[in-house]
Amino acid sequence: MDVRKRLLTIFSVSFACVGIDQATKLLASEYLTKNAMVSYLNDTLRVGFVENIGAFLGLGNSMSEQARFWLFVVLVGAFLLGLLCYLLSNNKLNLPSLLALSLIFSGGISNFHDRVFNHGAVIDFLNIGVGSLRTGVFNVADIAIMIGVFMIIIVQGKKDSSALLTTSK
Repeated sequence: MDVRKRLLTIFSVSFACVGIDQATKLLASEYLTKNAMVSYLNDTLRVGFVENIGAFLGLGNSMSEQARFWLFVVLVGAFLLGLLCYLLSNNKLNLPSLLALSLIFSGGISNFHDRVFNHGAVIDFLNIGVGSLRTGVFNVADIAIMIGVFMIIIVQGKKDSSALLTTSK
């Protein structure tokens, strides 16, 4: 795929993902009570404003502010820059892989934006589950990242299974 098509794909995915994520975070911060969850759909969905200073499921919450800065801002920023360079320079990426990696980049860059402009905290506001079996609190950027990861697993699984089929002939 040529660089122009890659740029258009990355920009489109990022514009949509970051736009929706930041808009929902703005709504959450303006209209939801901090650290209070409201239950919907027989408690399957809970919505509430939480500022997460750690990573996924609050991992890293107990780290020092300096350690969190180096891990979640500097290292994640470097990873996202590297991922963007990879997306722009790899002309062998097929469309599903490009979309998957663009979703991961977009979710990451939106959460990175929060960390830089919200004193190291990411705004989370969604929680799903049944009874005591629940997810952590997450946001739209986290959904984009997870969809991207699942897409990579599926694409890789299809490549592996087709390789198995072709080598068994």
